Amino acid sequence: MRRRPGLSARLKLTLSYAGFLALAGALLLAVVWVFLLRYVPDNSQGLLGISPNRYLLVRTFLPAAAVAMAFLLAFGLVGGWVLAGRMLAPLTHITDAARMAGSGSLSHRIRMEGRQDEFRELSDAFDSMLEQLESHVAEQQRFAANASHELRTPLAISRTLLDVARKDPTRDRDELIERLYVVNTRAIDLTEALLLLSRGERGTFRREGVDLSLLAEEAAETLLPLAEQRRITLDVTGGPAPTSGSPELLLRMVTNLVQNAVVHNLPADGTVTVRTGSDGDTSVLRVENTGRPLPPERVPTLTEPFQRGTERVRTDEHAGAGLGLAIVHSIVRAHDGTLDLAPRPTGGLLVTVRLPVGR
Repeated sequence: MRRRPGLSARLKLTLSYAGFLALAGALLLAVVWVFLLRYVPDNSQGLLGISPNRYLLVRTFLPAAAVAMAFLLAFGLVGGWVLAGRMLAPLTHITDAARMAGSGSLSHRIRMEGRQDEFRELSDAFDSMLEQLESHVAEQQRFAANASHELRTPLAISRTLLDVARKDPTRDRDELIERLYVVNTRAIDLTEALLLLSRGERGTFRREGVDLSLLAEEAAETLLPLAEQRRITLDVTGGPAPTSGSPELLLRMVTNLVQNAVVHNLPADGTVTVRTGSDGDTSVLRVENTGRPLPPERVPTLTEPFQRGTERVRTDEHAGAGLGLAIVHSIVRAHDGTLDLAPRPTGGLLVTVRLPVGR
């Protein structure tokens, strides 16, 4: 939006300083006139014939007052211009940093030196904003690159299978169709996960009253066959945990946590414990599982998209794309909650979700 040119902030401050100084000088001269000259006799002889009268004092005082006022005005303009320049110098650095950020360079920082004042607070806040923005942009770039790679893989596999079928008409078509079906299903699941992650980031959903304990029971009932297949004991305990949000998204959050706890567990005889309850004005959901020990430095990366809990990529029907905890994190943030991940000393992970109690 283009605006008409106007006075700069430095010139406005200069005029303000000069005007204030001139006004102070005028008030001082007025005080001299009111409390001094008014008591001087106004006659031709003066006081006792030896003191100057008001007429002579005025003729002598007014030229000197005019010179003093001119000096004050000039001094106010020059001094105000210098002072305004020094006062506004930090804004120049902040403006330069903003222009660099607008051109796409987010790595620049102001790092203003000096004592803590309003400009220093503004500079630190701007540096913090640039740091968060740079981190967010880098995260989005990694996400786009990883998403492109993950989506490219099933498409490349499908193309390879189709090329094989075209070059070898005698190949078993049932086997080919089954493999294409599996690859296509994984591609659809990945696309739906990306859409769900995007929906959670936007936070565009209708809020309703939800009980996390009921969602935990529903998720456990759905995943019980998977747990039995892997010989994992699934236990759901606790009391009501009311909150407000999207039932669909919160159910996906709980399901992802429970499924992640079942899949990333011991090969057999592992356990998954789901607990719900309320703590003051917070509803709490805890999902704890056994499993291999996790390095503490790796735990914070688990909520990043396309990060998996183990170094190798799983090859079974529950492989996923590393979006499970990323989706959970996105849904929790969209519901104004917190997500805590803590490795268990004996192996496995403890996940704690805290959401505001529903009104």
